[in-house]
Amino acid sequence: MDREAAVDRVEELVDAVDSEELPVPVREVWVYGDVALGLDPVERLDVYLTKDILMRGDDADRASEFEREYGVKGVGRTVRASWADAHPEFLRANDNGHVAPEKCLAAHLVDDAEPIHLEVCNAGFEDNVTQRLEGALATETYENVLDPRGVCLWVDGQRSEDAFRKLREGELVFPTLAGALEMLGASDEEAELAADAVRRRRERAEGATVRGDVV
Repeated sequence: MDREAAVDRVEELVDAVDSEELPVPVREVWVYGDVALGLDPVERLDVYLTKDILMRGDDADRASEFEREYGVKGVGRTVRASWADAHPEFLRANDNGHVAPEKCLAAHLVDDAEPIHLEVCNAGFEDNVTQRLEGALATETYENVLDPRGVCLWVDGQRSEDAFRKLREGELVFPTLAGALEMLGASDEEAELAADAVRRRRERAEGATVRGDVV
């Protein structure tokens, strides 16, 4: 999508997070990668959501009801039952048949054909960047690195108009991905390997994608 359309789409996503009931509470919205770098066009729109975990659920007693009706376990425990009542078409489960909050968020917020990737985690963006890099370096799974070149647009109901202005005007300045990873502690070789792995992973992606993470 062209850059202006990409930033408009980000604003729509922030508006939705700010005003709509979602399957789980969302605390932060970040964008990273192409749109943060000021590229035009934006090949993929990368969005990071920091979510809360429903520890005891809002209506755990209704879990069996949703399982009988929709074949999905855990509604009312890990996603809001009130949300599921209003949006049963957005219920999504993992391979074990248990409701998957990150997939529910993606279904609610993004159309399948959109070139948008959602990263969903209970940890903040900056903390997860560090955690993912450390894990990737330790196991040499470089494709799991999270691009650290991001900007926070919304936190706990507060929108950063300054961040949106800089995003729209392309004022944000970042190093290359390899350079950014080196600044976080990767060696020259590791940073190049990770940057190449991330690039290849993105090239394979089509349509809307989502990844859930728990730290």
